[in-house]
Parts: sequence; structure tokens; C-alpha cells
Amino acid sequence: MSDQVPNSPVNSTDIAIVGGGVIGSAIAYFLASDPGFSDRVTVIERDPTYARASTPLSAGGIRQQFSTPENIAIGQFGAAFLKRVPDLLEVEGERPDIHFVEGGYLFLASEAGRAILERNHATQRAQGVEGTVLLEPDELARRFPWLSLDGLALGCLGVRDEGWFDPFTLLQAFKRKARSLGVTYLKDEVVGIERDSGREGGRITAVTLREGGRLACGTMVNAAGAQAGRLAALAGIALPVAPKKRFVYVFDCRTPIAPLAPLTIDPSGVYFRPEGKGFIGGVSPPEDRDPDSDDLEVEYDLFEEVVWPALAARVPAFEAIKLTGAWAGHYDYNIVDQNGIVGRHPEIANLIFANGFSGHGLQQSPAVGRAVAELILQGGYRSIDLTRFGYERFARDEPILELNVV
Repeated sequence: MSDQVPNSPVNSTDIAIVGGGVIGSAIAYFLASDPGFSDRVTVIERDPTYARASTPLSAGGIRQQFSTPENIAIGQFGAAFLKRVPDLLEVEGERPDIHFVEGGYLFLASEAGRAILERNHATQRAQGVEGTVLLEPDELARRFPWLSLDGLALGCLGVRDEGWFDPFTLLQAFKRKARSLGVTYLKDEVVGIERDSGREGGRITAVTLREGGRLACGTMVNAAGAQAGRLAALAGIALPVAPKKRFVYVFDCRTPIAPLAPLTIDPSGVYFRPEGKGFIGGVSPPEDRDPDSDDLEVEYDLFEEVVWPALAARVPAFEAIKLTGAWAGHYDYNIVDQNGIVGRHPEIANLIFANGFSGHGLQQSPAVGRAVAELILQGGYRSIDLTRFGYERFARDEPILELNVV
């Protein structure tokens, strides 16, 4: 079985998914795995090596510690799915191992952020999350003796169903399983979108490919990640998604940190977690240092000026760390409210969005894949109601403000 079909003679499909990353491949899997599904699904991916894709360049975390009920439910389903990946995504006896480390997330708050952390925790408990616990400073000191308590008023720790895993293995597992169920992957790039203005809502009739000509489609799913805004513009649609660059720094510490650190988020926004015998960490740049970007060049100044000082202040042993590597990846950044944009276009009924996850796409891919499949197959959401994440919220000026952003 070849990995990807270049310049395919296929000239029509029932469902065209533009973008073969983890979101697009999860949607393809959930569609094709439905026992009553028989439509043709074609995933169009311009780079099947995924060398510049967001998924393999991410930090690979998953959590339930959000402030939005929908995001919490998405995280709950995602954790349950990840634990079943070897069974659900098995192909011809090969059981993928995504190396899920249930190491937890630890959100730290100053006195100014204490009330928000308490409110978020109450929302999580109301949604049925039992694996998060609030920790006062004395409990933080007992559990994590390597932690400086300076300026800390409270912490919230996920003791189960949170942690990190191998992003690229999950992507490849979704893709391999989808292909085994009959999904076609095309190595090509969408350079044009045709709309029939004579029909109600101006339905999409076809996409134009850089190498493969015209591909007619009954439904188009925008799963183009950081390029989603540019793809939407080909159809004359303004989608508030832009590529934003994020950096992951790799470092060693000569002093052992025990017990194992969770993925820890300082009140400054700087985070770190264990990776092998070392650590990775980073921070979202300030707005004045966060332009739209297509390149993958690493900014080491951000580590020297922001990340390292915050790490050393929070973990005294990190005063003597050694930077051993770094990489950059792109967020499909929703510039309005940093939450996913999921659902049908309000006027173009056969266009579906799965975009703008702003760094959460990897962990949200199982639930979003299932949700979009439900929308297509059953005409609406059945498991988690993602109506609030619809494109219409921008016209109504109803942003979804997530308070637990990393």
C-alpha cells in the first residue's frame, strides 16, 4: 500500500478534506469507521512527509484543565481515546504505541490568579472531571520539593488523564487506519475553490489542484491547519486564522528533579515538562513579538530573555541548565478568541470548518474528528455539542474566552 497517491486520476469525491494533518486524518478516520458509511473520502495533503506540519512539531500534551465546558469534554474524550489507540487504530496486527505518559499538568497561580484557578477547577468538577486537585502552597512544597513557592498562592494538578504523548505516531496511526478503511490520500495542494453562485448559498462544487486538475466534491472540509485562513480566502471567505510561530526549547539540568515533574505552567506563562532525561519548555511570545509567520527559524533571544529567567526563578535547580536544542512549529491561531472554529459555514452548507485550535488541535483531534463526522453523517452533533464553536459567533460578536491558555 503506497503512502500517498500523487497526481491521482480521481476527478470527483463525495467528501474532500483539505489538510491531512491530525485533524483532517481524524475526521477521515471517524467517517470511514462508521459502519453505515459508504461515501468516497479524499484527503488532500500537500506534504505527506509532514516536515513543516504543526502536529509533529508540537509539544504533545493533553489536558482537561480548561475553563470552557466544551473544551473540558473534548479533553475527557481525547484522554479516553488515547488510552485505546492500540485497539482502535490497529491495522493488520500493528498496534500503534503513542507512548502516553500520564504525567499530569500543574497550573500555578499567584494571588491575583487564585480566584480564576478556583473557578476553573469548579467548572471542571461540574463537568465530571475527578482527576484535578487544588494544592495550597504547603501541599505544593510537600509534593514538589524542587519548586520555589515565591509568589505562589495556589496550584491545580491533574493526577490522571493528563500528560503527553508522541504526536507524529498518533497522526500516522489515524492516517494509516483511515486508508485501510478506504480513504484516499492525494499528494497535492488546493489552489482554487469553485462555487456555484446560482444555487442557494453558493455551494462549493470543486477544488482546483496544483498538479491534479479539478476535483469535484459534494462536501469540503477545511482542515488546513495554519493555512486555513488562506484556504478559506480562495472561496471568498474571511476566516480569522493565521500561522503563528511557537518555539520549543530542549534543555538538560545537572541536578536531578524528583519526583517526576508534571507539565508545569508558571504564572508567567512559561511552561516545562520532562522529555527523556532532559526537559522541554517554552512560552507564547508577547503580542508585539508574535507576527504572522511562515518560517521555522528559532528565536533564541526569547529563551535567554524570558524562558530561562522564569524557569530559574520557579525551579532553583534550573539556574544551571544547558540548552541542547530547539525547534519551531506553527499554531493555527484563531486571532479572535484562540478557540476552535468547528461546523458548517452559515451560508455555504457544504463547507465545514475544523480550524483555529491555537495549539490545542493535537489533543482535540479525536473529539473534533468525531464531531465533524457526526455533523456530516447525522446532520448534527450527537456526543459533544460544539455549536458554540461555530463560525457564526464572529458575526454575533460572541467570542469564547478560554481562561486556561498555555
